[in-house]
Amino acid sequence: MKRMEQREQTASEERKGILSLPPEERPYEKCLEQGCQALSDAELLAVIIRTGAVGDTSVELARRVLDLGGRQGNLAGLCGLSVQELTSVKGIGRVKAIQIQCIAELSRRMAKSRARDGLCFHDPASIADFYMEDLRHEEREQCRVMMLNTRSMLLAEKQLSVGTVNASLISAREIFLEALKCQAVYIILIHNHPSGDPHPSREDILLTKRVWEAGELIGISLLDHIIIGDRSYVRLREENLM
Repeated sequence: MKRMEQREQTASEERKGILSLPPEERPYEKCLEQGCQALSDAELLAVIIRTGAVGDTSVELARRVLDLGGRQGNLAGLCGLSVQELTSVKGIGRVKAIQIQCIAELSRRMAKSRARDGLCFHDPASIADFYMEDLRHEEREQCRVMMLNTRSMLLAEKQLSVGTVNASLISAREIFLEALKCQAVYIILIHNHPSGDPHPSREDILLTKRVWEAGELIGISLLDHIIIGDRSYVRLREENLM
């Protein structure tokens, strides 16, 4: 009974807070009048989480959630937040945290679905676009290898490492054993930089040269090494670093 009274009190205060705003600043009314595109990131999130907390409207609560995004900020930062991190914001319980995680995952899948339609392994830009949503939100480095046939069609993909991209830890032998199993004739390396800056490190360059040299010996060509940043990427072939 006491918990129900607290919820009713919170909802009542939320309504009072929202109603104190001009109509054009209330997210639901603003959406109806001007369309979803007129809403700010905080207002969009406020519509999802529905209610605020004691002393905070849903919009103010949404702004505090977005502040958790750190470097990435705004909506992009939501993709990497755990339930524990989300519930550290007063007014966000487990249900709201899961709702936020689900909408972030749905957004990521929609972006990847659009990229899949234009995916062409002859075009490095379409490869980068396809893996962008998978990798740019990751907090640790991940390195993957794609194995292709003579027509540059994808035969298989394998994750090589998580946590660091280090030439001494990633085995060229492992890469090419997998490529030979698939009867691949080309491979492409791709990994992310959690900092958001896609420019290659010394280790990235060493790994690329090591794999390229091994591939030339056994007849499986390394077509490119693509590094994913935050909405940006670098191709080591384009930079003449292979």
